[in-house]
Amino acid sequence: MIEGLVVETVVGVYDWEREVAQALVVDLEMAWDNRIPGASDDVADALDYAAVSALAEQCLKDLKPKLLEHGAEVLADRLQRKFGIGWLRLTLRKPGAVPAARSVGVCIERSASKGELGGS
Repeated sequence: MIEGLVVETVVGVYDWEREVAQALVVDLEMAWDNRIPGASDDVADALDYAAVSALAEQCLKDLKPKLLEHGAEVLADRLQRKFGIGWLRLTLRKPGAVPAARSVGVCIERSASKGELGGS
């Protein structure tokens, strides 16, 4: 899991939002067979959290989504394809979007068949 990854990017539908960077917060839960790295104690067998975080950050910065829904769907697809993740739960939050709320956002769960996964 990766929790609370902050990504500064352009996000939103209003004209003023397309001109400034805002913070998005990403939480990820990913299905990964931990038995292999658990037995080997070898980092090469583990899911690379730094690489997953870097892809998430770069994806959202490049995408500059208007809608959180679009950002979440594109990010989930890219993560699953790049890392061979069979299942994930992705929460994408936009803090401060509604003044009376800590944040607003979307939470999606996606599964992929083995044929859909590309791996690195």
